[in-house]
Amino acid sequence: MSNAIEQRLAELGLSLPDAPAPAANYVPFVQSGSLVFISGQISSGPDGLICGKLGADLGVDEGVGAARACGLALIAQLRTACGGDLTRLRRVVKLTGFVNCAPDFTDQPKVVNGASDLMVAVFGEAGRHARAAVGAPSLPLGVAVEIEGIFEIA
Repeated sequence: MSNAIEQRLAELGLSLPDAPAPAANYVPFVQSGSLVFISGQISSGPDGLICGKLGADLGVDEGVGAARACGLALIAQLRTACGGDLTRLRRVVKLTGFVNCAPDFTDQPKVVNGASDLMVAVFGEAGRHARAAVGAPSLPLGVAVEIEGIFEIA
């Protein structure tokens, strides 16, 4: 592996997807100074989009997996923003997670932990971040989760 972060991903048995292309009129990330703002990444896995509504047709564990998939896409975008060198990451600053859920579903924080736990597993202390976990009545393309992030890089 080319660096410590790539090695850590391999140790965790993870491989990053290709950085997803934007689906509308926006860019995948913007860098301002040392901060990288990554557009919302929707839940998608090897078999395609991870769709559904938490508390209706998906359980918390499935939501955690969807959030983890969003986290992998965020890291893939970050790798692109860092010119391929994830060791440039100084810290994960903030994640904002949106969970497609039934009106009475209240476990949004547990779902978004799928991405938060991933950031700490991959980046260690630099992966600890501020966060919001928000319920939504629907998300683009019917996906289960969408997460955006702010990262500080060297």
